[in-house]
Amino acid sequence: VSVELYADLSAAAKKDDISKSINYGEVCHFIKLEMENHTFKLIEALTAHLAKKIILHFQLVEKVKVQVKKPWAPILLPIETVSVEMEKQWHTVYLSLGSNMGEREQNLNRAIALLKEDEECQVIKVSSYRNTKPVGGVEQEDFLNCALELRTLKTSEELLDLIGVIESKLERVRTIHWGPRTIDLDILFFDNDIINTQRLTIPHPEIINREFVLEPMCEIAPYWMHPIYRQTMKQMYAAFKVK
Repeated sequence: VSVELYADLSAAAKKDDISKSINYGEVCHFIKLEMENHTFKLIEALTAHLAKKIILHFQLVEKVKVQVKKPWAPILLPIETVSVEMEKQWHTVYLSLGSNMGEREQNLNRAIALLKEDEECQVIKVSSYRNTKPVGGVEQEDFLNCALELRTLKTSEELLDLIGVIESKLERVRTIHWGPRTIDLDILFFDNDIINTQRLTIPHPEIINREFVLEPMCEIAPYWMHPIYRQTMKQMYAAFKVK
């Protein structure tokens, strides 16, 4: 097993203090115990397991790269080893949440609690809840909206899958486009990534047109830079208000 750890070690270097660093001896023993206490059929599964466990256990680690080499692969050819390498890292994500059916505040609270229950997600900041008028032309009740900052080990696709599970648990029903819903979670930003697939468009294309997104984003991340427009949330909200 080969492991590369990525972390900010400036405090350790400045103070000559191991408590501000990562004790690689502890990492080695941690890996040894994980391999002794778990059994895997595939080195892919072992590699993924180690990457996840290391980054969750050692709080200073922002990114980990794990390579597992398997000697004497049973393929009847003169190959010394086969190997698998995987990376795991923390991502900064911003989500928009909204509800206009049932107990709106309770729906938002429950969605946030479900995010927190996932070990690969850490809710960092949540904006104030705001009562907002619906958009899209469908006659319906007012929404309660907020934005939150999330730190996650999940990929954007994995996070979208989790959002689907949360919306299902809160009985989100998709019958009318832009219609009423118990809960709505949208990925606004995923790091500084620009993604355009059949399932995902990130940054969310409607950010620039939505006060219920821009205002709470200004509360929790006023200087977050939109990777396409190259403007901060504060600048984008100011431009929106003068339209």
